[in-house]
Amino acid sequence: MSEDQKRQLEQQLWNVANTLRGKMNADEFRDYILGFIFYKYLAEKMEIYANSILKADKIKYKTIKENTKQGNEYIEAIKEESLEKLGYFLKSSELFSEVVKRGNSDEDGVSNFILEDLQKILNNIQLSTMGTDSEEDFDHLFEDMDLSSTKLGKTPEARNEIISKVLSHLDKIDFKLEQTELDVLGDAYEYLIGQFASGAGKKAGEFYTPQEVSKVLTKIVTTGKSKLKSVYDPTCGSGSLLLRMAKEAEEVNNFYGQEMNRITYNLA
Repeated sequence: MSEDQKRQLEQQLWNVANTLRGKMNADEFRDYILGFIFYKYLAEKMEIYANSILKADKIKYKTIKENTKQGNEYIEAIKEESLEKLGYFLKSSELFSEVVKRGNSDEDGVSNFILEDLQKILNNIQLSTMGTDSEEDFDHLFEDMDLSSTKLGKTPEARNEIISKVLSHLDKIDFKLEQTELDVLGDAYEYLIGQFASGAGKKAGEFYTPQEVSKVLTKIVTTGKSKLKSVYDPTCGSGSLLLRMAKEAEEVNNFYGQEMNRITYNLA
């Protein structure tokens, strides 16, 4: 990522955080932002995968009409393959960008109410994995995000307006998931941890590792080696050190990591 791209990403994230600043402490609104970022990531990954399946039919996932017989057939076929490949499933109407679109202000300048819809979607992501190999990985995925919390606003309408603004700001960030050499999600996570973690100005050292340090560590470990049997990080955070290891080594058979914080575990 170029310096200009990085500055743009940081400005976009600052806009997101500034929407919640003053309503709750840094740790709390960081968790909301990370949770929504994770939802956006899952949705974009789902859309890219679904579009690849539909490429032969020359249609896009978002154009499928879910309330038609043919649409349902497409949805069921994509769902089966998605659960096998990605481990979860989202309908086209549940994609992040579609929720943002529904949450945009109407003609009167009032945000359309999306909180109930959004909560249902977050629950559906977890429910879609029930009975699959990925069920345990998605358990309690968005548990720390309470959309009914009065910290977001005293009334449902106030909470809806705040969440709509946060989602709208996040929608402007391009994770560039199809460009595998870029890690925009990791950069976004690192910026948030670095800027908004609490602790008297500390950067939550228990799970924050600057990229420069990660680079040095991985180069030390991979010196003179191109293939590794396994790598292990007992405090892996979002998994950035493990990802860096994957880039440095030609081949790694197994990756292992542990993390106590649920939000960062989910990101990993």
